[in-house]
Amino acid sequence: MAHAVKRYAKLARKHGLDPWDAGAAAFDAMRSAAVRNADDPWAVVTRAVQVTMIAEERANGLLCSVYQARRPEFSTFHDPERFSDRENPLSDYHPALRVESFGDDDEAEDPQEGTGIVEAVESAIAFLTLLGWARTPARTATEYICARLSEVSSRATAWESLRRDIHGRTLLDLSSASWNGLLRAVLGNPEPEVACTTAGRGILLRLLLGEPLRSLLTDDDLVLAVSLAAPAEKARQ
Repeated sequence: MAHAVKRYAKLARKHGLDPWDAGAAAFDAMRSAAVRNADDPWAVVTRAVQVTMIAEERANGLLCSVYQARRPEFSTFHDPERFSDRENPLSDYHPALRVESFGDDDEAEDPQEGTGIVEAVESAIAFLTLLGWARTPARTATEYICARLSEVSSRATAWESLRRDIHGRTLLDLSSASWNGLLRAVLGNPEPEVACTTAGRGILLRLLLGEPLRSLLTDDDLVLAVSLAAPAEKARQ
């Protein structure tokens, strides 16, 4: 084992791990029939240790198990990061939160026109709080949705990803009904036949297009959906 640790020490340090982690990976590989029957056993062990070190590094970054880090559907994600780690707010620059101009391409854009992205996010949070959501859950859930928008190419993709995100819903302490109702309200109904309607646009996009908050409050269907999705006070406690 001391020989294996010394042999793979540089490989372990390359991935930010202890040399004895590499020794443990080498020991596990040596127990397999593939190594015992190989023409070049050390080559098989080296490759096994390398794969394990890569998985260990990804697992530490993704905050998940090594088994999950080996699977492509998890290893493709980037490491989690805090909003405070970014020098500029996410909503200031990410294209998923940007609305294309409906005017001619040659026309100069007026920076005073429409609603700014930051104002749209704050207005969306205010809209939720006016309809029964506590401010902290409303802000946390909205920022979580915006973070997912930064990782995908469209609102529909973000909606589908978040709908299946049981882990995120659990962290936000929301029921399935509240979570799905919030996603439908904030991101809009993902069905293609309602894509161009107010129901398909969602709160964020409607605010970004310049629709005032008071106009959203006159949308009876939206108000009812958000009110019904608000978590009960007893459940939050």
